[in-house]
Parts: sequence; structure tokens; C-alpha cells
Amino acid sequence: QKLHRWAMKMLLLILCCVLGVSADGQHEDIRIVGCSDFDGEYMYGLDGEELWYADFRRGEGVYAQPDFIDPLKYAEDPYSLAVATLQMCKFNLGIFRKGYKDMPRELVPPTSPMVYTRSEVQLTEPNTLVCLVTGFYPAPVNVSWTRNGEEVTQGTSINVPYPNNEGTFTQISRLDFVPQQGDIYSCRVQHPALSEADTRMWTVEVKQPGVGPAVFCGVGLTLGLLGVAAGTFFLIKVNQCR
Repeated sequence: QKLHRWAMKMLLLILCCVLGVSADGQHEDIRIVGCSDFDGEYMYGLDGEELWYADFRRGEGVYAQPDFIDPLKYAEDPYSLAVATLQMCKFNLGIFRKGYKDMPRELVPPTSPMVYTRSEVQLTEPNTLVCLVTGFYPAPVNVSWTRNGEEVTQGTSINVPYPNNEGTFTQISRLDFVPQQGDIYSCRVQHPALSEADTRMWTVEVKQPGVGPAVFCGVGLTLGLLGVAAGTFFLIKVNQCR
């Protein structure tokens, strides 16, 4: 049934293979192979996270793990395998298209994107904005960023589409930025199932500590100290008079 659904969508063929599951069932390796008339995907993942993917436009493989951990390396040349698999995928896609007479593909729009920061926002401290897009078919989506109405491309990145259990996909786009009070950012998502782009706004709003309470406490403390000093002075004078 799932294979029939993929074939009806015609322009995209996805193959997901579970490579291994640990004995206690807590960890899962996965390989994702996808192709369309214009694009392709080959990715290894672990527990829902990307480990490695093929960048067919740049002609190289990319280790998607953070810099602060020891990357998992593959002994073989995974990119050469990815290129050969992509060619096979496109060949099989052509067979499916002929067999199902190019039936119209199904389009599922993404849910409204979610925008949040990687860590707590502090003014002038580098941070990362994250735009989460999920629930769409086929992949990929197109994500663009703006800052105060101006398009931003530097510091942006997006992961390869990751399949959800129900057959849709998830993608995450990131923007490295330095928060400045009042700056307005937007994440703009485009997909064939959307009649127009879906945009989510995010504004830098960091509350500054008010000066009123501090001034009030300072004045109160000063008056209190003066009162203590005056009381001590009169107490000494009374004792001297005795």
C-alpha cells in the first residue's frame, strides 16, 4: 500500500531502509534515498538526527554532526555509492511513471512553521534562529529569511528532508544572528501545496531591568542610614548631659 502511494505521486521516489536496531530497541540507524526529476537525496541518520548526506549540487558528501563531537566516519566512499544509487532511483522512477501513466501526484502542505532560538536571547551575544517546517509532501520546501524586511542569506543553512512516520517530511532551517533590540526576523516557507508563501515573524524583545525600583531602594537605604546616624548622635548627647 505504501509503495502504491509513492508510485501515484510520480515525481518523487523515496526509499527508507532501517540499517540496524539495537537489542534494547532504543537506537535506530536509517538510510534515506530519494529522487525526482530535478533533485535527489541520500542520507544516513541515527535516532532522528542526520549523520551524513550527499550534496549532489556541490558534488561531495557532508558530515552533518556538530563540530564539538567526534564525527562518525565511513570507511567506504559513501558519495560514490550515493551517486550510483541516485541513478538507479531515477531509473526506477521512470518505470513507475510509465506503469501508473503519470497519475497526478499528491500534495500535502506543511503546517505553519515554528520559529525559536537555540539558546536564551542576550543582546549582542551570537545566537541561532531555528525555523521548523513539518508535515509536507513532497520534499523539499524552500525556506528564506529576512531581517527588518531585507533578505538574509549569510549564515543560513537547511537540513535535508527527513521522513515522518505518516509519510510526510520535516526540514529545519537555521540562521546565525546577533540579537539587536527591536530587530524583526521572518522565516518564509514555499511549497507546491501552498497557494502563497507561509511567513512566520520573530522579534528581538529583551526586557531591560527598570531603574525605578533600584533608585527607590537606594534612596530608602540612604535615608535609613541617615536616620540611624541621627539617632546615634542624639543618644550620645543625652548620655553626655547626664
